[in-house]
Amino acid sequence: MRPGLETIRALLGGLDHPERAFRALHITGSKGKGSVAAMSAAVLGAAGRSVGLYTSPHLVSYRERIRVRGRPIPREAVTRGVARIETLAAELLAAGRIDRAPTFFEVTTALAFDWFRAQEVDDGVIEVGLGGRLDATNVLDAPVGVITTIELEHTDVLGPTLEDIAREKSGILHRGMRAVVGELPPPARGVVDRTADALGVPVWHLGVELHVGPRDLSGTSQRFAVSTPIGELERVTLPLAGAFQAGNAVLSVAATGAYAERVGLRLPPDAVRAGLKAVEWRGRLERIAARPPTYLDVAHTPESAAAVAAGLAELHPFADPEASVVLFGCLSDKRAEEILDRLAPLARTIVVAPLRSARAAAASSLRRVALGRFPRIVEATDIAGGYALASASVGADGLLLAIGSDYLAGELLESLEGRPDDEPDLSDPGLGGRPEAPAAAAAPGRAR
Repeated sequence: MRPGLETIRALLGGLDHPERAFRALHITGSKGKGSVAAMSAAVLGAAGRSVGLYTSPHLVSYRERIRVRGRPIPREAVTRGVARIETLAAELLAAGRIDRAPTFFEVTTALAFDWFRAQEVDDGVIEVGLGGRLDATNVLDAPVGVITTIELEHTDVLGPTLEDIAREKSGILHRGMRAVVGELPPPARGVVDRTADALGVPVWHLGVELHVGPRDLSGTSQRFAVSTPIGELERVTLPLAGAFQAGNAVLSVAATGAYAERVGLRLPPDAVRAGLKAVEWRGRLERIAARPPTYLDVAHTPESAAAVAAGLAELHPFADPEASVVLFGCLSDKRAEEILDRLAPLARTIVVAPLRSARAAAASSLRRVALGRFPRIVEATDIAGGYALASASVGADGLLLAIGSDYLAGELLESLEGRPDDEPDLSDPGLGGRPEAPAAAAAPGRAR
C-alpha cells in the first residue's frame, strides 16, 4: 500500500486512458460504501444500463472485485490483463516514468478500468479502496461522489483524528460534482462541508435533504419509503437487513438520481425499486443458516459492530444471550476491545479464532481481550473449526453471529461452499497459500 496517484496515472496513460471511456459514480466512506456501490449498480442495471462495478476487498474470489452486468471478470481476462499491465509497468520503470513497481491495488484498478472499456460499459460504479484523496481510483471525472460514513480507521495512513480522515475522504470531491453524504460525526461533517463549499460542490446530507420513512420488517428483508430532493419513492423493498442498510439505500437512490440528471439518463421509479429489490451483497448481516439462526458480517470497527448488534436485535428480539454465540476473528490493528464491548450484550459465549493472514490477531490475544466481556471463551485453531464449535454451542433460543473481518467472512464462506478449482490463489503470500477448502457438500441444508 503506497498512497499516491503518480503510478496509477502512468499506468492508465500507458493503457490509453480507459478511465475516460465511461462515466462514473465514485463512492468512499468508512463503512457502507460497498453496499451503496452494489445497490447503485443494481439500480442502474435495472434501468437497462451496462454497468461496471469495482469493489474491494473480495471475500472468496479475486474476480468478485470487477464485475460487468453482474458477472465477475473471467479468469482468462485477469491473466491477460495482469500480464499486459506487468509488461507496461516494466517499460515505465525502464523509461524512468515511474519510480517503483505498482501495488496490488493499482494493478487491480488499472485492470478494472481496462476491462470496463473493453466491455463498453455505460457507467462505472467505483468504490474507493482506502481514504480517497490519494486512492488509486481518484483519477475519475465523476459527476457524483458519495461519502457514506467517517470513523476512526486506518489511522496510520489516513491520520489520527476524524478531521484528518474526513480530509482524506473528501479528496474525491471536485468542481462540477454533486456530493451525497451520510450521517457524519460533527467534526468530520464540518471538514466535508467546508471542502465542498470551497469547490462549489452542492451537498445532500442523510437526515437533512435525504430521509428514510418508517420501516416494515419481514425476515431479512425490509420495506420503507425514501425521500430525496429529486422526489419521494414509496414501498421500496430491500433484501438486506438492518437500519444501516436502509440508510445506505437512501444514499444510493439519491446518488443514482443525481447521476442520472447529470448524464441525461432516464431513471424510472420502477427501475429504482427493481434494482434495490434484486440487490445481492454478501457478508452484510447475511443469514447463512436457518437452524440455528446464523449470521455473517464483515464489520471490523466498533461502530459497525454496534450497527450489526442493533440489526440482530430487530431480527431476533427474543434471542437469549445465554444461548447465543459470537464467532470472532480480526486483524491485529483493529480496535478489538471496543468491538467486543458492542457485541458482549448479544451472547455469553464467544469463540475466537485466528484469520489466515500474517496481520491476524492471535487467538490467545483475542482470548485476553474477551476476558471480562464474555463469561465463556473458547479458543479455536481456525475459522472453520471455530464455526463448528460455535454452531454446536448455540442453545435452543439462541443465535450465532460470525463477525470481525472480510477475511473471516471469506474463509467461512469458502469452508461452507468451496471455491472453483481454477480459482487463482491470492491468499496472503506470507502464509504459503490457502489450504484446500472442504467440499460445499460438507454443509448440507444450509439456507440463505
